Amino acid sequence: MGAHRHRRAGARPRADPRDREVARLPDRREGQLGRQARRRDRQHAHGGRRARVAGSAVAVRRDQRGFTLLEILLALAIVGALVVIAFSTVRIAVASWRQGEDRAEAYQHLRGVALTLARTVGGAYPYNAPRGDTPAASLLFGGSASSLEFVTQTAPFPGSVPIAFTAVVIELGTTGEQRGLVIRQRLLPNRNPFTDAVVVFNDPTLTELAFSYLDDSGAWQDTWDVETQKRLPKAIRIAVGGTLNGRAQALLPLTVPLRVGTEAQ
Repeated sequence: MGAHRHRRAGARPRADPRDREVARLPDRREGQLGRQARRRDRQHAHGGRRARVAGSAVAVRRDQRGFTLLEILLALAIVGALVVIAFSTVRIAVASWRQGEDRAEAYQHLRGVALTLARTVGGAYPYNAPRGDTPAASLLFGGSASSLEFVTQTAPFPGSVPIAFTAVVIELGTTGEQRGLVIRQRLLPNRNPFTDAVVVFNDPTLTELAFSYLDDSGAWQDTWDVETQKRLPKAIRIAVGGTLNGRAQALLPLTVPLRVGTEAQ
């Protein structure tokens, strides 16, 4: 191993005559490892790479695409149907609410009128005075199925001057200008307390009015004649009904007990 006489100056390796001479290789600098591919193989490789790139681009475009026209039309149709259903529901709810309000208003109106009548009838008093021009006094009370004449200490519509007794007529008008519930009153003492009474209230929406009178036996009578009874009834039952906004309403009858004048005179 090493050069012959390597310790001397100018030592050189000894050539072996049996060694073959090796041809010189040209210097091609740095290059890629391996054998260079043929042109057709290179085109095939580049084509596959381009195909893969194009395929990935198509996949990206497919993933990023928007809605089709059919999908948009279908979505708009669904939204329109939901809007129509919502508005229909709201319209039905508003109509039901209005009907409920009208019914409550009609009921409240009837109830207010019935309570006014009950308060007035509850103050009935056995007042004796002439009915007409004759001086003969009688008990001022008369009742039928649809009208009531009496004297009360609680006027339905008090005047500006406080008066102890007021003659009141409550009836159901069916003819003439005054239809429906009619209330007339006249201050006492006065002549013709019932026939000359002035109308103070008229409600055409009240189309039903009925009175019943309780006798000593506990039976209800449709009429009350003071000429034979000589006293006021034990109680009076009042039934009212009417039509408001085209809807018929009726209340349960109110029973009003009378406090004085129920004993025979």
